[in-house]
Amino acid sequence: MGAYRTVEREAEDAFVEKRSRFIGYAKPVETEEEALAFLAEKRQKHWDASHNVYAYSIRGGAVRFSDDGEPQGTAGMPVLDVIQKSGVTNVAVVVTRYFGGILLGGGGLVRAYSHGASIALAAAGIVEMRECLRLRAVCDYGRYGRLQSLIPECGGVVEDTAFAENVELRFHMEPEKLPAFEKRLADATNGAVSAETLGSAFFAFPVEEA
Repeated sequence: MGAYRTVEREAEDAFVEKRSRFIGYAKPVETEEEALAFLAEKRQKHWDASHNVYAYSIRGGAVRFSDDGEPQGTAGMPVLDVIQKSGVTNVAVVVTRYFGGILLGGGGLVRAYSHGASIALAAAGIVEMRECLRLRAVCDYGRYGRLQSLIPECGGVVEDTAFAENVELRFHMEPEKLPAFEKRLADATNGAVSAETLGSAFFAFPVEEA
């Protein structure tokens, strides 16, 4: 499965609508169990709330939502709709409501829960997860400066550097960028340094605006 979008971190935001307080939470999750644990955590924190509405979407897996006692279709589905229209997955959103004594009506509830989900996602930040190769390169100190600058020039990200008899850099890079990097690396080091592939993993990249 290719690249996908999710949220960068757990975050929250809140607003008040006709004296009802809404608190939106969003968190990146990998499994349905993580999503349910997140929901349980917020239910425990807000045990005295009127409603703890939620929705979550797992990549290639479960999609669930709940109105948690609000009129059917006015809460959980609008939250899920915001998630899906944002194009994110592997995410759980909880919107907590403390009733302020004034009824919002069906349309008002849909707008309020949608807004709660939207501000939660905005606070959490949307990133694109791309599968990258994890790589390793070892060089002498004389070539370290060039290698350190060449990796980001070719679209790689240095994760760790170890200094011993030689310098070892561990970094990740999208697979399609590796051939050009290897050519430039060979040219820059007269073939003395090469990149070893250690495996692959997903890494977060900023979302490019259209």
